[in-house]
Amino acid sequence: MFSAILIDKTDDGQSVSLKQVDRAQLPEGDVTIDILYSTLNYKDGLAITGTSPVVRKFPMVPGIDLVGTVQESDHVDWRAGDKVVLNGWGVGEGHWGGLAQVARLKGDWLVPLPDAFTPRQAMAIGTAGYTAALCVEALVKAGVTPDQGEVLVTGATGGVGSVAVALLKKAGFTVIGSTGKAAEADYLTQLGADGVIDRAELSEKGKPLQKERWAGVVDSVGSFTLANACAQTRYGGAVAACGLAQGADLPVTVMPFILRGVRLLGIDSVMAPRAPRMAAWERLGRDLDPALLDLIAEEIGLEQAVAAASDLLAGKVRGRIIVDVNR
Repeated sequence: MFSAILIDKTDDGQSVSLKQVDRAQLPEGDVTIDILYSTLNYKDGLAITGTSPVVRKFPMVPGIDLVGTVQESDHVDWRAGDKVVLNGWGVGEGHWGGLAQVARLKGDWLVPLPDAFTPRQAMAIGTAGYTAALCVEALVKAGVTPDQGEVLVTGATGGVGSVAVALLKKAGFTVIGSTGKAAEADYLTQLGADGVIDRAELSEKGKPLQKERWAGVVDSVGSFTLANACAQTRYGGAVAACGLAQGADLPVTVMPFILRGVRLLGIDSVMAPRAPRMAAWERLGRDLDPALLDLIAEEIGLEQAVAAASDLLAGKVRGRIIVDVNR
């Protein structure tokens, strides 16, 4: 038996609770993992609260991230004792995820724990930090360079934003963070932000083309924020879009794209192939100061995860939430 957060659904609606689960109930997979840490991401918050129909089958163990030790393996790449990381692949949505003490997964979904990080640090990064690294990789590959001007990070105090600020600063960029939390300006400065703007400057409907400012953008917010970021991006700049905290709509015109050559780069972290995953983790291992992770992340126990999910969706959380599944 092992402890797990279990989401179930009946005619009366969704229920979520911490339960003892028999190992015989584990789903199919060729690698069994003793989990050390998981996390709470925005998608986990949606799943646990039932705010959005994220979960595709019931019962479900949420948690799109995990790090742990291989207990048993029938996969050629892994053997007992290996430390591994899982991000995405529909885990926590269609396959039991990381908010438990044990997981059974497909070995193809796993990457090795980078030497640069402890298991706890890897979850301080989690899918949010890994997504931030994918965004930075995309901007760099698109030709955005530090000498071209400022780079904007929206939702800067969130998990994606916090890591993106740190990575961009390490890569030599001048970084401006957008946030609705004025009191967190010092936090963003500590991460490497050169300036902070109020998210209200971007969150309402704006003109199709606005004064050029940003050489690049990392956006986890969507909706009007993303539309305004595109409208303010300089000629030939690029915008990496990876989230929808404000909304899934995109009320933008074609003007930034056909008159300024702005490129909108969609970033998918869930089904990304192994090569970009490894490149993202390599960037994290090279450019992210592990000391910053104590600033970015807070830790809770498994039994606190349900309550914390509501706080996350309510915007009461700064940075990352690590879940120690064994307490």
